[in-house]
Amino acid sequence: MTPTLTDRKALGLHRARATAFFLQEEAVFEVQDRLAEVNRRFTKPVVVTAFPHLWPEMPTISDQDTLDLQTEAHDLVVHALCLHWANDLVGQLVQCRRALQPDGLFLGLLFGGQTLHELRASLAQAEAEVTGGLSPRVLPMAEIRDLGGLLQRAGFALPVADSFSKTVLYRDAFHLMTDLRAMGEANALDGRLKRPTSRAVLARAAQIYAETYATPEGLIPATFEIICLTGWAPHETQQKPLRPGSAATRLEDALNAAIKGG
Repeated sequence: MTPTLTDRKALGLHRARATAFFLQEEAVFEVQDRLAEVNRRFTKPVVVTAFPHLWPEMPTISDQDTLDLQTEAHDLVVHALCLHWANDLVGQLVQCRRALQPDGLFLGLLFGGQTLHELRASLAQAEAEVTGGLSPRVLPMAEIRDLGGLLQRAGFALPVADSFSKTVLYRDAFHLMTDLRAMGEANALDGRLKRPTSRAVLARAAQIYAETYATPEGLIPATFEIICLTGWAPHETQQKPLRPGSAATRLEDALNAAIKGG
């Protein structure tokens, strides 16, 4: 049985209060750019998203554990920056794969392992110093080196996993945490503490963050790594898939191969 990672009720409440969408908008732009590289017109697309208003020209569904997808109903499935909250990431990929028609395209975006590494380190050190222990505070993120293999496990051909990072500057750690709540990305881990974090832990974390990472101007950087997953539903005209765990094909090569085959 898959362990429960995410408190879906809490996540839904956080998302309902979201007002800051700049990283979600970044995902929209990234998908648009990648689709522009594909010389193909998609007629049956669907986007898995928590914020459907950002995709006004595409049909959307929510990112529940069981996706509202029909078998081989789509030629394009986009999973837009919410896979990191999945209780079963591979299960989500398998559902997307089954929803694709042969030679259909999957694009998935999620936060990667370098996301908020500064905040995670600062909170862990602060909590250890103040309370003598650690509690789940920041979502564990997948590493890019593992995700190509997961695409193959889910049945995708021509798997590609690549990433880019965005660094955002904040006044202090409290400003960053306020912005995370505004993004709908506050702590919704099922195993989180159900009581507010003590002021002493937060104050110490902010101090550690500033001392360790502050810029010469006195601002603190927050890293957001966005991993982009690309895979195709198998089709006889495609190249043979890479051996498991070796998703080293460049995105451009994979797209061009699929275009020639289709």
